[in-house]
Amino acid sequence: MGANSLPGRSFGRARLVPLVMITLAISIVFCGLYLLLARRLQILDQPNERSSHTLPTPHGGGVAMLTAFAAGLAIGHVMGVAWEGPYLILAGGALLLMLVGVVDDLLSLSARLRFALYSGVALMAANALLAPAGGHWLVQLVAAFALLWMLNLYNFMDGIDGIAALQAVSVCVAAALLSWFYAGDLQFLSFCLVLAAAQVGFLCWNWPPARLFMGDAGSVPTGFLLGGLALLGAVEGALPLACWAILLALFVTDASYTLLARMLAGERFTEPHRQHAYQRLSRHWGSHLPVDILLLAINGLWLFPLALTTTLWPKFSFLLVILAYIPLLYGMAKARKLG
Repeated sequence: MGANSLPGRSFGRARLVPLVMITLAISIVFCGLYLLLARRLQILDQPNERSSHTLPTPHGGGVAMLTAFAAGLAIGHVMGVAWEGPYLILAGGALLLMLVGVVDDLLSLSARLRFALYSGVALMAANALLAPAGGHWLVQLVAAFALLWMLNLYNFMDGIDGIAALQAVSVCVAAALLSWFYAGDLQFLSFCLVLAAAQVGFLCWNWPPARLFMGDAGSVPTGFLLGGLALLGAVEGALPLACWAILLALFVTDASYTLLARMLAGERFTEPHRQHAYQRLSRHWGSHLPVDILLLAINGLWLFPLALTTTLWPKFSFLLVILAYIPLLYGMAKARKLG
């Protein structure tokens, strides 16, 4: 595949904007219709002592969002994008994880079964993405573990209004811009922007104060897609892995730091809690919106410039990744003192 072309019928930048706008419109409509259905069927997330919301709120909006994402990919194909196998694998894996979330809501699957299903999808995706490039089985295993951690940490971080969708949008848009600058890979860019558009459509209903929650059916597949795009970008040369390590740093740091702190404190880290830095900050400030704004500021003013610098001077990638995480780790330590 050429750097500035897609296999199949002609698909240029002029068609990319309509594709993104159509996906956005579909997502807004699908999520709005799902909201009406969820209210009618009483598909509600009831607040408890660990919740960051105070009113029963419809959940499972990730189903509508991911359906819109799949619709956007299908429309892209009609418009001339012949999505290559790895992209279809990522989309299929995300939809499979979405179905696991739906079944879990209906039947309350055990934690072990959910973990086994998540692990199976992560292993299959890692093999499908890395084996054709000659990836050793040990590399595939490490990649599968990374995917498993990404989909779980994204689920952990979906705890206040707007934060999960905002992270996905900001990371996908940044990755699209960087990949165009770095390799000019229009197919990779298009996939990122279609996912971003679907997330923005959901965000219209999830913006604080949220009327609709994503739920496991949305957060888990979103984490999987972002992790999968990181692997695919590295394999195909669309965007270096170091860029993704920087762009995803905020969620990775909060989830990993909190998990490690709970383990060291002898707490049952598998139980739900409200100890993430973003949750502490939302309680401290008495609102979810300032936390969302802080996320956008960190991603846009700190992490994106560092990721861009990585594409310009790749020999400094390791140092730039470390530089990205140091202030975030300091912030996590400070936030933990908020109680």
